[in-house]
Amino acid sequence: MADAIFAAGCFWGVEHTFRNTEGVTDTFVGYIGGSTDAPSYESVCSGQTGHAEAVRVVFDPEKVSYEALLEVFWQCHDPRQLNRQGPDTGTQYRTAIFCLDDEQIKVAEASKAALQNSGRLQGVIVTEITAATEFFVAEDYHQQYFEKRGPSLGGFSGR
Repeated sequence: MADAIFAAGCFWGVEHTFRNTEGVTDTFVGYIGGSTDAPSYESVCSGQTGHAEAVRVVFDPEKVSYEALLEVFWQCHDPRQLNRQGPDTGTQYRTAIFCLDDEQIKVAEASKAALQNSGRLQGVIVTEITAATEFFVAEDYHQQYFEKRGPSLGGFSGR
């Protein structure tokens, strides 16, 4: 198994998308990229911690490649929106790829450049690509939120 970490707005819909991707064996929503230890949902939403809402994706590389997961990431949100996705605004909703090793950084940067140069999107892709810092698993009620409560309860409208 391998891991990948993506931030693409509200983590509920992003998690739902990745959970429904063949080869993904597990997901965890949480917080990454901030300056405080043990952040809570409330502290992250305050905008004061610097964390992004993110999804840690556990996947079987024999069934789905990191490159394929990047394609899911690019398609499940608008990577041109700075510090927002849809109606959700703030740095916690930024678009980012938190890489777990140098190879992921290389592959993510190549994928971003290929998308930017493809002409599929107009405008500049603002997605951050950075080395992962500590990932804090979010509160239990956020895990698999749509499976527990249904996708009509906000957070993700798709593209």
